[in-house]
Amino acid sequence: MTAIRPLEFILEELEKAEGLGSLQAATEAFRDHYDIDHVVYHWVDSAGDQYGCGTYSDTWRQRYLEQNYLRVDPVIIGCFQRFHPVDWKRLDWSSKAARAFQAEAIAQGVGNQGFSVPIRGPNGQFALFTVSHSCDDTTWAEWTNTHRRDLILIAHYFNEKALDFEPERTPEQSQALSPREVDAMTLLAMGYSRAQVADTLSISEHTLRVYIESARFKLGAMNTTHAVARAMSRGLIVV
Repeated sequence: MTAIRPLEFILEELEKAEGLGSLQAATEAFRDHYDIDHVVYHWVDSAGDQYGCGTYSDTWRQRYLEQNYLRVDPVIIGCFQRFHPVDWKRLDWSSKAARAFQAEAIAQGVGNQGFSVPIRGPNGQFALFTVSHSCDDTTWAEWTNTHRRDLILIAHYFNEKALDFEPERTPEQSQALSPREVDAMTLLAMGYSRAQVADTLSISEHTLRVYIESARFKLGAMNTTHAVARAMSRGLIVV
């Protein structure tokens, strides 16, 4: 699994996205960049309408809809109950229906490994950003540990664009970040740990936590990673 395209290119493409076709192209670019089998983004908007883009085969997408696998898919069921990213192995595949679904999905090329990021929007939207691949457990664990931050960042970029495409949606107003909040969020976006950020800014980790929480509130973000993604997508910080 070797990178062949810079992550920044994918982020730039998402920034310029103007419709579902652009999101589809971004999933393909992400798949190629990380040399994995599949990337899928699926969301339900505030009106209950569903949209999706990704690299699964047309045959599998059609089969999934025809069989209404939404009712038994452990990824959908499990992630709807979670707020944090999850490896598919941690989901409940114990039922007969779930095991049959898993076997068919693997036969259709979905892959035996997967990682999904659940995302919730401000007005009841629910979305999933998923990557999947065929490999052994050790290889997958190493890959997800290495790229976890990128996966979460890209997931929130996708969600920002999907929300922009919702009809009659009022754009969110951004509050300005303070200079210290900008410094903290920029260093976090660069991959610094909280301890490293606090040391670089010559402040305590408690004070840093105050800056991060303030920035998260201003950005309307669910967590720190989401706040970093929003700050970057809105041009409030530059890495």
